[in-house]
Amino acid sequence: MPASYAYLGPEGTFTEVALRTLPEAATRELTPYVSVQSALDAVRTGEAEAAFVPIENSVEGGITTTLDELVAGAPLMIYREVLLSITFALLVRPGTTLSDIKTVSAHPAAQPQVRNWLKKHLPDAHWESAASNADAARLVQEGQYDAAFAGEFAAARYGLEALETGIHDAENAQTRFVLVGRPARPAAPTGADKTSIVLWQRDDHPGGLRDLLGEFATRGINLMLLQSRPTGAGIGNYCFCIDAEGHISDRRMADALKGLKRICLQVRYLGSYPRADVRPGDVQPPRLGTSDEEFVEAADWVARCQDGRF
Repeated sequence: MPASYAYLGPEGTFTEVALRTLPEAATRELTPYVSVQSALDAVRTGEAEAAFVPIENSVEGGITTTLDELVAGAPLMIYREVLLSITFALLVRPGTTLSDIKTVSAHPAAQPQVRNWLKKHLPDAHWESAASNADAARLVQEGQYDAAFAGEFAAARYGLEALETGIHDAENAQTRFVLVGRPARPAAPTGADKTSIVLWQRDDHPGGLRDLLGEFATRGINLMLLQSRPTGAGIGNYCFCIDAEGHISDRRMADALKGLKRICLQVRYLGSYPRADVRPGDVQPPRLGTSDEEFVEAADWVARCQDGRF
């Protein structure tokens, strides 16, 4: 039996479309799961080799369900990311008109991306959240809702028709998906990489977040995502999900992680992996004083001073 990749299902989701862009997907059994949690749990239990789930969109930022699942539970690690441009279609049962639509459904992450369209064209329609956009289409097929926002490609799968297409409130909207597996040695750096971590502060104090961010700033590391998530320990208790440019094998990234480990209550490493938005040759070089060579030279100088060879 081929190894299995779990993904947020059912069939016909944007997640499935993005997953099939990975070359290795052709050699894996692709298994839909009803939720992000169940897909990631399949990896934790060994039921699946990896899971493919959405983690961020360009309209609302980080997808909290996925972030929270990566923050809690047995550690997992991100190995790949995929960016997919997103536009929605309004899927209905054949014969349905706009005036017939009283209820609409989709994944909660879709609502901010179609809110203005919905207000303009279906101001009185009641929104109902679904486990995924494809699941919303399935529920329309079953008669539970009148319409679903999903990919146009899902219409044929669920016996629906696209009443409207090309729906989006923001031009060039994208969703980022990640391939998640059990912890292992990260892939070799490509020169255009991203490192994801979660940080917990030791205590709440003035300048606490500045202290964390300073570990990146002083080493010239650019942050690509910073999102706070409640820890569940009470109001005001948060951890921070961070994506930063660079690979754990880069001297400046490794040095920043060492600094964070010293000052944080806990650091969870979520992986270093190739960026999907840029090629290695297009990455800006490190700013003065933060290249690997300069870190090596500085360490050698300190060693010479310790030996009295300065």
